[in-house]
Amino acid sequence: MATYNTPGVYIEEIALFPPSVAQVETAIPAFIGYTQKAKKENDDLTLKPTRIMSLVEYVQYFGGPQDEKDIEVDLSQDSGGRTVIEVKFKSGANPGDPSKKPSNHVMYYALQMFFANGGGPCYIVSVGATSDAGTIDKAKLKLGLDVLKTEDEPTLILFPEAILGLDDANHAGLISDALKQCKELKDRFTIADVKVDTSKSIADNAKVFRDNVSGTLDELKYGAAYYPNIRTTFPYSCKETDVKVTDGRTGGALSGTLDAVATADNTIYNQIKNKLNSFYLTLPPGSTIAGIYASVDRDRGVWKAPANIPVSNVVGPDVKVTDADQDGLNIDTTAGKSINVIRAFTGKGTLVWGARTLAGNDNEWRYVPVRRFFNMVEESIKKATYQFVFEPNDANTWVKVRAMIENYLTILWRQGALTGSKPEQAFYVKVGLNQTMTAQDILDGYMYVEIGMAVVRPAEFIVLKFSHKMQEG
Repeated sequence: MATYNTPGVYIEEIALFPPSVAQVETAIPAFIGYTQKAKKENDDLTLKPTRIMSLVEYVQYFGGPQDEKDIEVDLSQDSGGRTVIEVKFKSGANPGDPSKKPSNHVMYYALQMFFANGGGPCYIVSVGATSDAGTIDKAKLKLGLDVLKTEDEPTLILFPEAILGLDDANHAGLISDALKQCKELKDRFTIADVKVDTSKSIADNAKVFRDNVSGTLDELKYGAAYYPNIRTTFPYSCKETDVKVTDGRTGGALSGTLDAVATADNTIYNQIKNKLNSFYLTLPPGSTIAGIYASVDRDRGVWKAPANIPVSNVVGPDVKVTDADQDGLNIDTTAGKSINVIRAFTGKGTLVWGARTLAGNDNEWRYVPVRRFFNMVEESIKKATYQFVFEPNDANTWVKVRAMIENYLTILWRQGALTGSKPEQAFYVKVGLNQTMTAQDILDGYMYVEIGMAVVRPAEFIVLKFSHKMQEG
Protein backbone atom coordinates (compact mmCIF):
# COMPACT_ATOMS: atom_id res chain seq x y z
CA MET A 1 0.00 0.00 0.00
CA ALA A 2 1.22 3.47 -0.88
CA THR A 3 2.23 5.94 1.88
CA TYR A 4 0.53 9.37 1.80
CA ASN A 5 1.91 12.52 3.45
CA THR A 6 -0.44 15.23 2.19
CA PRO A 7 -4.06 15.34 3.49
CA GLY A 8 -6.59 14.59 0.76
CA VAL A 9 -8.61 11.87 -0.99
CA TYR A 10 -6.75 9.22 -2.95
CA ILE A 11 -7.98 6.48 -5.26
CA GLU A 12 -6.57 2.98 -5.34
CA GLU A 13 -7.87 0.39 -7.82
CA ILE A 14 -7.97 -3.20 -6.60
CA ALA A 15 -7.51 -5.91 -9.24
CA LEU A 16 -10.08 -8.66 -8.69
CA PHE A 17 -9.86 -10.47 -12.00
CA PRO A 18 -7.05 -12.92 -12.64
CA PRO A 19 -4.80 -12.37 -15.64
CA SER A 20 -5.90 -14.04 -18.84
CA VAL A 21 -4.27 -16.37 -21.37
CA ALA A 22 -4.01 -15.02 -24.91
CA GLN A 23 -4.33 -17.94 -27.32
CA VAL A 24 -1.55 -18.24 -29.90
CA GLU A 25 -2.18 -18.82 -33.61
CA THR A 26 -2.22 -22.47 -34.62
CA ALA A 27 -1.87 -22.60 -38.42
CA ILE A 28 0.93 -20.27 -39.53
CA PRO A 29 2.96 -22.35 -42.00
CA ALA A 30 6.49 -21.61 -43.10
CA PHE A 31 7.19 -22.53 -46.74
CA ILE A 32 10.89 -23.20 -47.29
CA GLY A 33 12.12 -23.30 -50.88
CA TYR A 34 13.26 -21.47 -54.01
CA THR A 35 11.69 -18.26 -55.37
CA GLN A 36 12.13 -16.14 -58.49
CA LYS A 37 13.35 -13.26 -56.39
CA ALA A 38 13.55 -12.31 -52.73
CA LYS A 39 13.42 -8.57 -52.37
CA LYS A 40 11.36 -6.03 -50.43
CA GLU A 41 12.27 -2.56 -51.58
CA ASN A 42 16.06 -2.56 -51.02
CA ASP A 43 16.06 -5.38 -48.50
CA ASP A 44 17.32 -8.82 -49.60
CA LEU A 45 14.92 -11.43 -48.21
CA THR A 46 17.04 -14.50 -48.96
CA LEU A 47 17.12 -16.69 -45.83
CA LYS A 48 14.98 -14.14 -44.00
CA PRO A 49 11.63 -15.57 -42.87
CA THR A 50 9.05 -13.12 -44.22
CA ARG A 51 5.40 -12.95 -43.19
CA ILE A 52 2.85 -12.48 -45.97
CA MET A 53 -0.95 -12.39 -46.06
CA SER A 54 -1.85 -13.12 -49.69
CA LEU A 55 -0.68 -14.44 -53.04
CA VAL A 56 -0.44 -10.85 -54.27
CA GLU A 57 2.05 -10.11 -51.51
CA TYR A 58 4.02 -13.24 -52.41
CA VAL A 59 4.31 -12.12 -56.04
CA GLN A 60 5.36 -8.64 -54.93
CA TYR A 61 8.28 -9.89 -52.83
CA PHE A 62 9.14 -13.29 -54.29
CA GLY A 63 7.95 -13.29 -57.90
CA GLY A 64 5.60 -15.50 -59.88
CA PRO A 65 5.64 -19.05 -61.22
CA GLN A 66 8.57 -20.63 -63.01
CA ASP A 67 7.88 -20.69 -66.76
CA GLU A 68 8.05 -24.16 -68.30
CA LYS A 69 10.52 -24.46 -71.18
CA ASP A 70 9.65 -27.94 -72.43
CA ILE A 71 5.95 -27.88 -73.33
CA GLU A 72 5.10 -28.86 -76.89
CA VAL A 73 1.88 -29.03 -78.89
CA ASP A 74 1.17 -31.63 -81.58
CA LEU A 75 -1.48 -30.97 -84.25
CA SER A 76 -3.02 -33.96 -86.02
CA GLN A 77 -6.24 -34.99 -87.76
CA ASP A 78 -8.91 -37.51 -86.83
CA SER A 79 -10.73 -39.70 -89.38
CA GLY A 80 -13.17 -36.90 -90.07
CA GLY A 81 -10.46 -34.40 -90.90
CA ARG A 82 -10.94 -32.46 -87.66
CA THR A 83 -7.91 -30.99 -85.93
CA VAL A 84 -6.74 -32.80 -82.78
CA ILE A 85 -4.55 -30.90 -80.35
CA GLU A 86 -2.27 -32.69 -77.89
CA VAL A 87 -0.30 -30.82 -75.22
CA LYS A 88 2.58 -32.61 -73.51
CA PHE A 89 6.13 -32.25 -72.30
CA LYS A 90 8.81 -32.78 -74.92
CA SER A 91 9.77 -36.34 -75.71
CA GLY A 92 13.34 -37.57 -75.44
CA ALA A 93 15.73 -36.85 -78.28
CA ASN A 94 15.98 -40.53 -79.16
CA PRO A 95 13.54 -43.44 -78.86
CA GLY A 96 13.61 -44.74 -75.32
CA ASP A 97 14.86 -41.47 -73.84
CA PRO A 98 12.72 -40.23 -70.96
CA SER A 99 10.42 -37.31 -71.64
CA LYS A 100 11.05 -33.92 -70.10
CA LYS A 101 9.44 -33.21 -66.74
CA PRO A 102 7.90 -30.10 -65.22
CA SER A 103 10.14 -27.76 -63.26
CA ASN A 104 10.90 -28.66 -59.65
CA HIS A 105 10.30 -25.03 -58.62
CA VAL A 106 6.67 -25.02 -57.48
CA MET A 107 6.63 -22.51 -54.60
CA TYR A 108 4.23 -20.19 -56.38
CA TYR A 109 1.80 -23.01 -57.14
CA ALA A 110 2.11 -24.29 -53.57
CA LEU A 111 1.02 -20.89 -52.29
CA GLN A 112 -1.83 -20.89 -54.81
CA MET A 113 -3.15 -24.15 -53.39
CA PHE A 114 -2.59 -23.01 -49.81
CA PHE A 115 -4.71 -19.89 -50.22
CA ALA A 116 -7.29 -21.68 -52.39
CA ASN A 117 -7.91 -24.15 -49.57
CA GLY A 118 -8.40 -21.62 -46.81
CA GLY A 119 -4.89 -20.54 -45.93
CA GLY A 120 -4.13 -17.19 -44.32
CA PRO A 121 -0.97 -15.62 -42.89
CA CYS A 122 2.20 -17.58 -43.59
CA TYR A 123 5.96 -17.26 -43.76
CA ILE A 124 8.19 -17.62 -46.81
CA VAL A 125 11.82 -18.64 -46.39
CA SER A 126 13.57 -18.18 -49.74
CA VAL A 127 16.76 -20.24 -49.91
CA GLY A 128 17.81 -19.01 -53.35
CA ALA A 129 16.69 -18.11 -56.87
CA THR A 130 14.91 -20.54 -59.19
CA SER A 131 16.75 -21.83 -62.25
CA ASP A 132 15.89 -23.52 -65.53
CA ALA A 133 17.76 -26.59 -64.28
CA GLY A 134 15.39 -26.85 -61.35
CA THR A 135 18.16 -27.82 -58.94
CA ILE A 136 17.09 -28.45 -55.34
CA ASP A 137 19.90 -28.47 -52.77
CA LYS A 138 19.25 -30.13 -49.41
CA ALA A 139 21.95 -28.02 -47.73
CA LYS A 140 20.18 -24.81 -48.75
CA LEU A 141 16.80 -26.09 -47.55
CA LYS A 142 18.47 -27.04 -44.26
CA LEU A 143 19.78 -23.47 -43.94
CA GLY A 144 16.22 -22.24 -44.42
CA LEU A 145 15.06 -24.58 -41.67
CA ASP A 146 17.82 -23.39 -39.35
CA VAL A 147 16.97 -19.68 -39.73
CA LEU A 148 13.30 -20.49 -39.07
CA LYS A 149 14.31 -21.58 -35.59
CA THR A 150 14.63 -17.92 -34.57
CA GLU A 151 11.01 -17.13 -35.51
CA ASP A 152 8.41 -17.61 -32.81
CA GLU A 153 5.15 -17.37 -34.78
CA PRO A 154 5.32 -20.21 -37.37
CA THR A 155 3.54 -23.38 -36.28
CA LEU A 156 3.86 -25.56 -39.42
CA ILE A 157 6.93 -26.47 -41.49
CA LEU A 158 6.77 -27.44 -45.18
CA PHE A 159 9.23 -28.06 -48.02
CA PRO A 160 7.01 -27.94 -51.16
CA GLU A 161 9.83 -28.78 -53.58
CA ALA A 162 11.78 -31.34 -51.56
CA ILE A 163 10.26 -34.55 -52.94
CA LEU A 164 10.54 -33.22 -56.49
CA GLY A 165 14.26 -32.48 -56.49
CA LEU A 166 15.85 -34.58 -53.73
CA ASP A 167 16.56 -38.27 -53.63
CA ASP A 168 14.85 -40.42 -51.00
CA ALA A 169 17.66 -40.25 -48.45
CA ASN A 170 18.12 -36.46 -48.60
CA HIS A 171 14.39 -35.83 -48.53
CA ALA A 172 13.97 -38.08 -45.50
CA GLY A 173 16.94 -36.45 -43.79
CA LEU A 174 15.36 -33.03 -44.24
CA ILE A 175 12.07 -34.22 -42.74
CA SER A 176 13.96 -35.78 -39.84
CA ASP A 177 15.74 -32.47 -39.20
CA ALA A 178 12.39 -30.65 -39.18
CA LEU A 179 10.96 -33.13 -36.68
CA LYS A 180 13.97 -32.55 -34.41
CA GLN A 181 13.34 -28.79 -34.49
CA CYS A 182 9.66 -29.31 -33.69
CA LYS A 183 10.52 -31.54 -30.73
CA GLU A 184 13.08 -29.04 -29.44
CA LEU A 185 10.83 -25.97 -29.70
CA LYS A 186 7.51 -27.77 -28.98
CA ASP A 187 5.51 -25.09 -30.79
CA ARG A 188 5.42 -26.33 -34.40
CA PHE A 189 4.48 -29.32 -36.53
CA THR A 190 5.91 -30.77 -39.76
CA ILE A 191 3.80 -31.64 -42.81
CA ALA A 192 5.68 -34.18 -44.95
CA ASP A 193 5.01 -35.34 -48.51
CA VAL A 194 5.48 -38.98 -49.51
CA LYS A 195 7.18 -39.37 -52.88
CA VAL A 196 5.16 -40.97 -55.67
CA ASP A 197 7.29 -43.28 -57.81
CA THR A 198 5.05 -44.68 -60.55
CA SER A 199 7.43 -47.58 -61.07
CA LYS A 200 6.70 -48.79 -57.54
CA SER A 201 3.52 -49.96 -55.83
CA ILE A 202 1.76 -47.87 -53.19
CA ALA A 203 3.11 -50.16 -50.48
CA ASP A 204 6.66 -49.83 -51.82
CA ASN A 205 6.41 -46.02 -51.92
CA ALA A 206 5.32 -46.09 -48.29
CA LYS A 207 8.14 -48.46 -47.35
CA VAL A 208 10.78 -46.21 -48.92
CA PHE A 209 9.48 -43.24 -46.92
CA ARG A 210 9.27 -45.19 -43.67
CA ASP A 211 12.68 -46.77 -44.06
CA ASN A 212 14.40 -43.45 -44.67
CA VAL A 213 12.66 -41.08 -42.24
CA SER A 214 14.26 -41.48 -38.83
CA GLY A 215 13.33 -40.10 -35.45
CA THR A 216 12.51 -41.03 -31.89
CA LEU A 217 8.89 -41.39 -30.80
CA ASP A 218 9.14 -37.95 -29.20
CA GLU A 219 10.12 -36.53 -32.60
CA LEU A 220 7.72 -38.50 -34.81
CA LYS A 221 4.69 -37.22 -32.88
CA TYR A 222 5.48 -33.73 -34.20
CA GLY A 223 4.79 -34.56 -37.84
CA ALA A 224 2.32 -36.09 -40.28
CA ALA A 225 2.79 -37.48 -43.79
CA TYR A 226 0.39 -37.30 -46.76
CA TYR A 227 0.06 -39.29 -49.99
CA PRO A 228 -0.36 -39.07 -53.01
CA ASN A 229 0.24 -35.99 -55.15
CA ILE A 230 -2.74 -33.91 -56.26
CA ARG A 231 -3.79 -32.99 -59.79
CA THR A 232 -4.78 -29.35 -59.50
CA THR A 233 -6.95 -27.12 -61.70
CA PHE A 234 -4.07 -24.69 -62.21
CA PRO A 235 -2.34 -24.61 -65.62
CA TYR A 236 1.41 -24.58 -66.07
CA SER A 237 2.93 -21.18 -66.69
CA CYS A 238 4.76 -20.84 -70.01
CA LYS A 239 5.76 -18.21 -72.55
CA GLU A 240 4.42 -18.49 -76.09
CA THR A 241 7.94 -18.18 -77.46
CA ASP A 242 8.92 -21.34 -75.53
CA VAL A 243 5.99 -23.50 -76.69
CA LYS A 244 6.89 -25.53 -79.78
CA VAL A 245 4.04 -26.42 -82.14
CA THR A 246 4.40 -29.38 -84.54
CA ASP A 247 1.78 -29.49 -87.29
CA GLY A 248 1.35 -33.08 -88.43
CA ARG A 249 -1.84 -32.52 -90.40
CA THR A 250 -2.00 -33.04 -94.15
CA GLY A 251 -0.43 -29.95 -95.66
CA GLY A 252 0.11 -28.54 -92.18
CA ALA A 253 2.21 -25.39 -92.17
CA LEU A 254 1.90 -24.13 -88.61
CA SER A 255 5.02 -25.73 -87.13
CA GLY A 256 7.01 -23.26 -85.05
CA THR A 257 6.51 -21.46 -81.78
CA LEU A 258 3.08 -20.56 -80.44
CA ASP A 259 3.53 -16.82 -80.96
CA ALA A 260 4.05 -17.48 -84.68
CA VAL A 261 0.83 -19.53 -84.83
CA ALA A 262 -1.05 -16.52 -83.45
CA THR A 263 -0.36 -14.49 -86.58
CA ALA A 264 -0.78 -17.40 -89.02
CA ASP A 265 -4.08 -18.91 -87.78
CA ASN A 266 -5.92 -17.17 -84.96
CA THR A 267 -8.55 -19.91 -84.69
CA ILE A 268 -6.01 -22.68 -84.10
CA TYR A 269 -4.08 -20.36 -81.79
CA ASN A 270 -7.14 -19.86 -79.55
CA GLN A 271 -7.81 -23.60 -79.51
CA ILE A 272 -4.23 -24.25 -78.44
CA LYS A 273 -4.49 -21.60 -75.72
CA ASN A 274 -7.63 -23.29 -74.38
CA LYS A 275 -5.78 -26.61 -74.31
CA LEU A 276 -2.84 -25.03 -72.49
CA ASN A 277 -5.21 -23.54 -69.91
CA SER A 278 -6.51 -27.04 -69.15
CA PHE A 279 -3.06 -28.64 -69.09
CA TYR A 280 -3.09 -28.93 -65.30
CA LEU A 281 -0.13 -29.34 -63.03
CA THR A 282 0.35 -31.96 -60.31
CA LEU A 283 1.60 -30.90 -56.88
CA PRO A 284 2.77 -32.57 -53.68
CA PRO A 285 -0.10 -32.41 -51.16
CA GLY A 286 1.62 -30.57 -48.29
CA SER A 287 0.67 -26.99 -49.16
CA THR A 288 -2.95 -28.00 -49.76
CA ILE A 289 -3.04 -29.74 -46.37
CA ALA A 290 -1.62 -26.63 -44.70
CA GLY A 291 -4.50 -24.60 -46.14
CA ILE A 292 -6.99 -27.16 -44.82
CA TYR A 293 -5.35 -27.04 -41.38
CA ALA A 294 -5.80 -23.26 -41.36
CA SER A 295 -9.41 -23.47 -42.55
CA VAL A 296 -10.43 -26.13 -40.00
CA ASP A 297 -8.67 -24.30 -37.16
CA ARG A 298 -10.47 -21.10 -38.03
CA ASP A 299 -13.94 -22.59 -38.56
CA ARG A 300 -14.01 -25.41 -35.99
CA GLY A 301 -10.92 -25.27 -33.81
CA VAL A 302 -7.53 -26.97 -33.73
CA TRP A 303 -9.07 -29.90 -31.84
CA LYS A 304 -11.12 -30.86 -34.92
CA ALA A 305 -9.33 -33.43 -37.06
CA PRO A 306 -8.34 -31.96 -40.46
CA ALA A 307 -9.87 -34.95 -42.23
CA ASN A 308 -13.05 -35.81 -44.13
CA ILE A 309 -12.55 -32.33 -45.59
CA PRO A 310 -13.03 -31.65 -49.33
CA VAL A 311 -10.03 -30.38 -51.25
CA SER A 312 -10.60 -27.34 -53.46
CA ASN A 313 -9.20 -26.64 -56.93
CA VAL A 314 -8.36 -30.26 -57.71
CA VAL A 315 -9.13 -32.72 -60.47
CA GLY A 316 -8.31 -35.54 -58.09
CA PRO A 317 -5.45 -37.47 -56.48
CA ASP A 318 -2.67 -38.56 -58.81
CA VAL A 319 -2.93 -42.16 -57.59
CA LYS A 320 -6.11 -44.06 -56.81
CA VAL A 321 -5.92 -45.51 -53.30
CA THR A 322 -8.36 -48.25 -52.28
CA ASP A 323 -9.45 -49.34 -48.81
CA ALA A 324 -7.05 -52.26 -49.05
CA ASP A 325 -4.18 -49.94 -49.98
CA GLN A 326 -4.95 -47.60 -47.10
CA ASP A 327 -4.92 -50.43 -44.56
CA GLY A 328 -1.15 -50.58 -44.83
CA LEU A 329 -0.72 -46.81 -44.94
CA ASN A 330 -2.90 -45.79 -42.01
CA ILE A 331 -1.60 -48.42 -39.61
CA ASP A 332 2.01 -49.53 -39.71
CA THR A 333 2.49 -52.26 -37.12
CA THR A 334 6.27 -52.29 -37.57
CA ALA A 335 7.48 -48.69 -37.63
CA GLY A 336 4.25 -46.99 -36.57
CA LYS A 337 4.74 -44.28 -39.20
CA SER A 338 1.19 -43.67 -40.36
CA ILE A 339 0.63 -42.06 -43.77
CA ASN A 340 -2.56 -40.08 -44.33
CA VAL A 341 -4.26 -40.49 -47.68
CA ILE A 342 -6.05 -38.14 -50.07
CA ARG A 343 -8.81 -40.04 -51.85
CA ALA A 344 -11.57 -39.43 -54.38
CA PHE A 345 -15.06 -40.64 -53.45
CA THR A 346 -17.99 -40.84 -55.85
CA GLY A 347 -20.42 -38.03 -55.19
CA LYS A 348 -18.19 -36.46 -52.55
CA GLY A 349 -15.15 -35.29 -54.44
CA THR A 350 -11.57 -35.42 -53.21
CA LEU A 351 -11.24 -35.73 -49.44
CA VAL A 352 -8.43 -35.84 -46.89
CA TRP A 353 -8.91 -39.32 -45.44
CA GLY A 354 -6.58 -39.60 -42.47
CA ALA A 355 -5.55 -37.71 -39.34
CA ARG A 356 -2.64 -39.60 -37.80
CA THR A 357 0.78 -38.37 -36.84
CA LEU A 358 3.94 -40.25 -37.73
CA ALA A 359 3.67 -41.78 -34.24
CA GLY A 360 0.64 -43.71 -35.40
CA ASN A 361 0.95 -46.51 -32.84
CA ASP A 362 1.25 -44.21 -29.83
CA ASN A 363 -2.01 -44.06 -27.85
CA GLU A 364 -1.20 -40.59 -26.52
CA TRP A 365 0.00 -38.85 -29.68
CA ARG A 366 -1.62 -40.87 -32.46
CA TYR A 367 -3.83 -38.08 -33.79
CA VAL A 368 -2.87 -34.81 -35.46
CA PRO A 369 -5.50 -32.67 -33.64
CA VAL A 370 -4.39 -33.93 -30.21
CA ARG A 371 -0.73 -33.08 -30.82
CA ARG A 372 -1.52 -29.69 -32.32
CA PHE A 373 -4.02 -28.87 -29.54
CA PHE A 374 -1.35 -29.52 -26.91
CA ASN A 375 1.07 -27.37 -28.92
CA MET A 376 -1.43 -24.51 -28.80
CA VAL A 377 -2.25 -24.81 -25.09
CA GLU A 378 1.35 -25.30 -24.02
CA GLU A 379 2.57 -22.27 -25.97
CA SER A 380 -0.37 -20.08 -24.90
CA ILE A 381 0.05 -20.84 -21.20
CA LYS A 382 3.83 -20.57 -21.44
CA LYS A 383 3.58 -17.02 -22.81
CA ALA A 384 0.89 -16.06 -20.28
CA THR A 385 2.94 -17.22 -17.26
CA TYR A 386 6.00 -15.14 -18.16
CA GLN A 387 4.46 -12.32 -16.12
CA PHE A 388 4.90 -14.37 -12.95
CA VAL A 389 8.66 -14.79 -13.31
CA PHE A 390 10.27 -13.17 -10.21
CA GLU A 391 6.88 -12.79 -8.50
CA PRO A 392 6.75 -14.06 -4.88
CA ASN A 393 6.57 -17.85 -4.92
CA ASP A 394 3.72 -17.95 -2.42
CA ALA A 395 0.02 -18.84 -2.14
CA ASN A 396 -1.14 -15.50 -3.57
CA THR A 397 0.76 -16.08 -6.82
CA TRP A 398 -0.29 -19.72 -6.98
CA VAL A 399 -3.96 -18.78 -6.76
CA LYS A 400 -3.56 -16.28 -9.61
CA VAL A 401 -1.76 -18.78 -11.81
CA ARG A 402 -4.29 -21.53 -11.17
CA ALA A 403 -7.25 -19.23 -11.75
CA MET A 404 -5.75 -17.91 -14.99
CA ILE A 405 -5.18 -21.39 -16.42
CA GLU A 406 -8.51 -22.76 -15.20
CA ASN A 407 -10.41 -19.88 -16.82
CA TYR A 408 -8.63 -20.53 -20.12
CA LEU A 409 -9.29 -24.26 -20.04
CA THR A 410 -12.92 -23.70 -19.07
CA ILE A 411 -13.39 -21.62 -22.22
CA LEU A 412 -11.85 -24.41 -24.31
CA TRP A 413 -14.11 -26.97 -22.62
CA ARG A 414 -17.19 -24.89 -23.44
CA GLN A 415 -16.04 -24.71 -27.06
CA GLY A 416 -15.93 -28.51 -27.21
CA ALA A 417 -12.18 -29.07 -27.11
CA LEU A 418 -12.22 -31.11 -23.91
CA THR A 419 -14.39 -34.06 -22.94
CA GLY A 420 -16.48 -34.32 -19.77
CA SER A 421 -19.87 -33.11 -18.65
CA LYS A 422 -18.26 -30.85 -16.03
CA PRO A 423 -15.01 -28.85 -16.05
CA GLU A 424 -13.50 -31.02 -13.31
CA GLN A 425 -13.96 -34.03 -15.58
CA ALA A 426 -12.27 -32.25 -18.47
CA PHE A 427 -9.11 -30.88 -16.84
CA TYR A 428 -7.26 -30.16 -13.62
CA VAL A 429 -4.67 -27.58 -12.58
CA LYS A 430 -2.43 -28.16 -9.58
CA VAL A 431 0.09 -25.77 -8.06
CA GLY A 432 1.22 -25.30 -4.48
CA LEU A 433 3.30 -26.52 -1.60
CA ASN A 434 2.99 -30.26 -1.02
CA GLN A 435 0.96 -30.53 -4.24
CA THR A 436 3.49 -29.88 -6.97
CA MET A 437 6.39 -28.42 -4.97
CA THR A 438 8.44 -29.17 -1.93
CA ALA A 439 9.88 -26.57 0.41
CA GLN A 440 13.26 -27.16 -1.24
CA ASP A 441 11.76 -26.40 -4.68
CA ILE A 442 10.56 -23.04 -3.37
CA LEU A 443 13.97 -22.28 -1.87
CA ASP A 444 15.54 -23.11 -5.23
CA GLY A 445 13.13 -20.72 -7.03
CA TYR A 446 10.99 -23.31 -8.80
CA MET A 447 7.24 -23.06 -9.29
CA TYR A 448 5.78 -26.27 -10.71
CA VAL A 449 2.32 -26.23 -12.31
CA GLU A 450 0.71 -29.53 -13.28
CA ILE A 451 -2.04 -29.49 -15.91
CA GLY A 452 -4.08 -32.44 -17.11
CA MET A 453 -6.51 -32.32 -20.02
CA ALA A 454 -8.95 -34.82 -21.52
CA VAL A 455 -8.77 -33.79 -25.17
CA VAL A 456 -11.46 -34.91 -27.61
CA ARG A 457 -10.28 -37.50 -30.13
CA PRO A 458 -11.61 -38.18 -33.63
CA ALA A 459 -13.96 -41.08 -34.27
CA GLU A 460 -11.65 -42.75 -36.75
CA PHE A 461 -13.54 -46.04 -36.98
CA ILE A 462 -17.34 -46.03 -36.78
CA VAL A 463 -18.64 -49.58 -36.45
CA LEU A 464 -22.34 -50.24 -36.99
CA LYS A 465 -23.49 -53.63 -35.71
CA PHE A 466 -26.63 -55.22 -37.11
CA SER A 467 -28.39 -58.45 -36.29
CA HIS A 468 -31.67 -60.20 -36.99
CA LYS A 469 -34.39 -59.66 -34.41
CA MET A 470 -36.38 -62.76 -33.68
CA GLN A 471 -40.01 -62.61 -34.62
CA GLU A 472 -42.37 -62.13 -31.67
CA GLY A 473 -46.05 -63.03 -31.46
